[in-house]
Amino acid sequence: MAHLSLSQDEVWLMPFGLLMDLWECHKQFMGIARPKQVLTIDDVIPYGI
Repeated sequence: MAHLSLSQDEVWLMPFGLLMDLWECHKQFMGIARPKQVLTIDDVIPYGI
């Protein structure tokens, strides 16, 4: 798992869901996958806060 900058022990000890999230982020960063939903900061934080 050199692409994720983790040692083999770290990969085996992490929860499976976290590993899948990291793998999806890696694929999006490398351009292999596209995000399912594209949000801007205005979509996340309401105006006026």
